[in-house]
Amino acid sequence: MASLKVPSNVPLPEEDAEQLHKAFSGWGTNEKLIISILAHRNSAQRSMIRSVYAATYNEDLLKALDKELSSDFERAVMLWTLDPAERDAYLAKESTKMFTKNNWVLVEIACTRSAVELFKVKQAYQARYKKSLEEDVAQHTSGDLRKLLLPLVSTFRYEGDDVNMMLARSEAKILHEKVSEKAFNDDDFIRILTTRSKAQLSATLNHYNNEHGNSINKNLKEGSDDDYMKLLRASITCLTYPEKHFEKVLRLAINKMGTDEWGLTRVVTTRTEVDMERIKEEYQRRNSIPLDRAVAKDTSGDYEDMLVALLGHGDI
Repeated sequence: MASLKVPSNVPLPEEDAEQLHKAFSGWGTNEKLIISILAHRNSAQRSMIRSVYAATYNEDLLKALDKELSSDFERAVMLWTLDPAERDAYLAKESTKMFTKNNWVLVEIACTRSAVELFKVKQAYQARYKKSLEEDVAQHTSGDLRKLLLPLVSTFRYEGDDVNMMLARSEAKILHEKVSEKAFNDDDFIRILTTRSKAQLSATLNHYNNEHGNSINKNLKEGSDDDYMKLLRASITCLTYPEKHFEKVLRLAINKMGTDEWGLTRVVTTRTEVDMERIKEEYQRRNSIPLDRAVAKDTSGDYEDMLVALLGHGDI
C-alpha cells in the first residue's frame, strides 16, 4: 500500500499529541492546527499519535475529536484518523443500517481491498460489533443482492499473478453464454466473479472483450438497470479498474445539484494512501479539471481544507 509522502522532519508522535491537545484547549478549537498535523501523517504515524495521546491524556483521540468537531469536517477527520481496517469496518456497518444503507460501499470494500486487508476488516468488524460482517450482510440483504454480496465479502482471493489461460477462455465463454441468456444471477456467473483472483478475472474479461468485441459491462448495460445490475457492473469495475469506479463516485458526488459529502469524504479518506494519484488522473481525463480544484469549488471552510490537504494540494 502506498503512503503519504511525509518529510523527514516530521515531529515525534509525542509532540503531535501535545499539539493536538493544545488545539482542543482554551476558547474554541484550532481546526487549522488539527489539519496541519493529521492530514500530513501516514497511517502508521496516526496510529502512534493515537496511542501516545491515550497514554498521555487518558482519553481516546477519536473521542476528543468527536467532542471538538462537527458536521462534514468532523466525519472527514474521524475517518482519516481511524486505522484502515477499523475505518472499513465502520463504513461496512453504516452501509447495512436502515437509514444509511449503501450496498455500493460493501462492493468497494470487498472488491478493491486485498484478501489480507478484507480479512483484517472482518476481524475489526467482529471485534467492534460482536458479530460477523457476513452475518449482517445476510441479514440486511435479500434475493439477488444477497446472492452477490455474501460471497463477495466472504471470499479470500488468491493474490498472485499466475493466470490459467485455458480457464480464462472457458470461463469467458460461460460468462458470454449467461449474458446472452440474461442469466445475470446464474450460480456460475456469480462464482466466477466472486472467487477468481483479480489477475485471473482480468484475463477472462480481456478474452471476453477480444472474442466478442465488447466489454462485459457494456453488454450488461443492455440488460435491466435495477439495483442488482448496477451493483454487478460496479463489482466488475472495482475488481478490474478501481480508479474508474472511484472517479465515477467522485463525479456524481461533486458534479450535481447539492454535494454528496458522504461519498466524497469516503473516497478521499479511503483512497488517499492507496491509489489517489490514479484516481486523480482518471478524474482529470474524464472531466478536464483537476480533482483538487473541483473539490475546492464544491466545498468550503475546514472541510475543504482537510480534503484538499489529503488530495496532496500543498506541502505534504
